[in-house]
Amino acid sequence: MKYVVPVARACFAASLCLLVACKPPPSDEALTRVTPEAAPTFASDPLPSPDTEGATWVDSGRANSDDGERIVYGIPGEAALLALECVRDGTQPPMLRITRFAQADEGAGAMMALIGNGHMGRLPVDAEDVSGRLAWEGMHRASEDFWEPLAGPRSLAATVPGAGRVSINPSPLPGELIDACRKPLSVDAPDP
Repeated sequence: MKYVVPVARACFAASLCLLVACKPPPSDEALTRVTPEAAPTFASDPLPSPDTEGATWVDSGRANSDDGERIVYGIPGEAALLALECVRDGTQPPMLRITRFAQADEGAGAMMALIGNGHMGRLPVDAEDVSGRLAWEGMHRASEDFWEPLAGPRSLAATVPGAGRVSINPSPLPGELIDACRKPLSVDAPDP
């Protein structure tokens, strides 16, 4: 009986060694695996932050078809950097659409950060076709708190990863547009 335990241990150890040593024989299966045809697509190189000295908010001179307003931000005589638009369609609450005119990759999404005036807001933006090119755009309810950095009178910054940081000079126009968009449209009373 005293030799049974060491023999059992030896048999157990031998069977473990056999299990560890068992490997399947080589096969051609590994050679027939499908390799990707194209290299994976990655994001474009990051864009530098634009110079915003002298940039201002101005009325775009274009009201949207749903009785909204639109302002653009940029240096006079150059392409706009940002646009802010109130969108009303009567079937849903008023919306604000923000556009960062910077090249975006097809199908991309990001979070735009708005920082300033004692607030910080983050809102989702996607690569959207804007006048025939992809740019960053997001449309959300005007009542959302993440618009608050734009509503104040001081400077702020808007950042989209890879699209640079846009320093926004002080202006009352974004706050006025946001306040007007948040207010319900007045309905004229019918004549008696």
